[in-house]
Amino acid sequence: MNAHNDGPDRAHQRPEGLSDTMVQALGSLSKALETTERARGYLYGFHQLTGAADLELDRAVRLLREADHQEWAERVKTEIVGRNVIPGHWTFQIIEAYNETYYEPFKDLERAAVNGLAEGRDHLYEGEMKEARRTDGHPAHTARPDTTP
Repeated sequence: MNAHNDGPDRAHQRPEGLSDTMVQALGSLSKALETTERARGYLYGFHQLTGAADLELDRAVRLLREADHQEWAERVKTEIVGRNVIPGHWTFQIIEAYNETYYEPFKDLERAAVNGLAEGRDHLYEGEMKEARRTDGHPAHTARPDTTP
């Protein structure tokens, strides 16, 4: 802690005996999970965009019919509307499989590692980086929300 008694809270302090290498390893594990969270967000974006496109096809079919192009309207309706995006799967099924097969086990393992190796203390790498980069006594550089310089 610095001279103003403004150090990180216990939840962001390295437990006794935890090595630099272990802090880095847990930081890398957390970073990989954060990247997976972003990838999962893109998957949800893919799901929503594909669904919106499929719903917009209803308008295209209607307009093709109004323009007296029944055969094209029927082709769009039968060949594309409601089509699987990969064999046997709509996008929600891809998300379900991803969550069950990859995301949930990864999230559970990361949490177990933090609990088992660092007494449940999260973001130790980032906490130490913040502490090293703060300017002592600067009002915008406090360690915690409940402290003032």
